[in-house]
Amino acid sequence: QVNVAIRSSLQSLREKIEELRELLLRAVSMRQITQLEGDRRQNLVDDLLTRHKQLEASYRNEGLEPDMTRSSLMAGRVKRGITNPWLLEESEETRGLGFDELRQQQRRIIEEQDAGLDVLSSIISRQKQMGQEIGNELDEQNEIIDDLTNLVENTDDRLRNQTRHVKMVDKKSTSCG
Repeated sequence: QVNVAIRSSLQSLREKIEELRELLLRAVSMRQITQLEGDRRQNLVDDLLTRHKQLEASYRNEGLEPDMTRSSLMAGRVKRGITNPWLLEESEETRGLGFDELRQQQRRIIEEQDAGLDVLSSIISRQKQMGQEIGNELDEQNEIIDDLTNLVENTDDRLRNQTRHVKMVDKKSTSCG
C-alpha cells in the first residue's frame, strides 16, 4: 500500500509540475508577468522537476543515498550545491507584496513602458517627417541646380557663338586693311 501511495504521489507531483509549467508559459505569452519574472519562475519549475527526478530515483534506490537525498531536499541543498529555489532572495521591489500588489506593480511598469514607447514613437515620427522634408528640399535644390546647369550651358553656347562671330569679324577686318 505504501508503494502504491508513493507512486501515486510521485505521479500527482509530476502532473502538478507540468500544470505549473503550462500556466507559466500561458502567463508569459499573455504578458500577465514580465519575461524576467517568467524566467525566474521557469528556473523554479525546472528545480522542481529535478527534485521530482531525485525522488523517483530515491524511490527506485538509484542515484544518491536515500538519507542524503532526503536531508538535502529538506535542508534546501543537494549534494552538488544547488540551493533550494524557495530560499532565493526576493528583490527589494517585490519583497512583502501580495499577489494583487504584484499585479498592480506589473501594470504600473507596463504603463510606464507604454508611455515610454509612445514618446519614442512620437520622436521617430518627427524624425521621419524631418527626413521627408529634407528629401523634398533636396529635390527642389536639385531642380534649381538642373535649371542653373541648363542656363550655364545656354550661356556657354551663346558665348562660343559670339566668340566665333568676333573672330570672323576680326578676320574680315584684317583682310580688308
